[in-house]
Amino acid sequence: MHDRQDRVIGVLLGLAAGDRNGGPVRMALRVAESLRDRGRLDVADIGMRYLDWWREGAFDTGPTVARVLSLVESGISFEQASILVHERTGGMTAGCNPAHRIAPLAMCARVDDSALEQAAVAEARLTHRHPLAGETAAVVARLCRALIRGLSWPDALGQAAEGRSPEIRRAVEGRPVDGLSRGGFAPEVLRSAIHFLNVSDSFPNALARSIDFAGPANYCPVLVGSIGGARWGRGQIKDAALSHQSDLIPRLTAVSLALATGWGDV
Repeated sequence: MHDRQDRVIGVLLGLAAGDRNGGPVRMALRVAESLRDRGRLDVADIGMRYLDWWREGAFDTGPTVARVLSLVESGISFEQASILVHERTGGMTAGCNPAHRIAPLAMCARVDDSALEQAAVAEARLTHRHPLAGETAAVVARLCRALIRGLSWPDALGQAAEGRSPEIRRAVEGRPVDGLSRGGFAPEVLRSAIHFLNVSDSFPNALARSIDFAGPANYCPVLVGSIGGARWGRGQIKDAALSHQSDLIPRLTAVSLALATGWGDV
């Protein structure tokens, strides 16, 4: 398998390795399967896949997604529901869920680099209206895409930092290193993930450090997994690191291979 395809597969399998609680990987899987089936970003299709999962007994969604999906199930649109949740929470919708689930967007060769950011923001707004949630998701997608294309880690970070808000630029630049947060505020989750990717020389090392830091909330290891998978590839993700996702491995592998094949002539 070509190195680029190995990095594509590494994105989703890395995300699975980092997700110790189970919700982010299931949402990301639905994004990936929609991209495979539709050949493009179809936000409405992704929303319906989330809703179907919600009706099947979704878990570990985070409070914002849970509120939005509950409202959508009652009969209103995703747009109405996400606006209502944003208003009712006083604008507290800058969580990391969109950044957790968006990485498969970078895996889809049919989504052009120039459209990546707008697509990530549009997907984030299904549930999270705060601009920082969308911007963080866009950075994750751009980082993963740059790494898939073979950019060095410093160059990928530099590209992702271009034109960013102060909160996101600080996160991407990895400073300050003291006082990393274990909370779910999207820029802080990104900052913690970038820190562990900066100070590690391999996927297993970065993931282990982030898991030890994060504790049960498990916010930054998901991003360490997806971004680290794009950086180091599937070859560095040990099968043992995926054992907790054994029920999902066939679906994760199938969709990852399908999206990786799309890079054969790109």
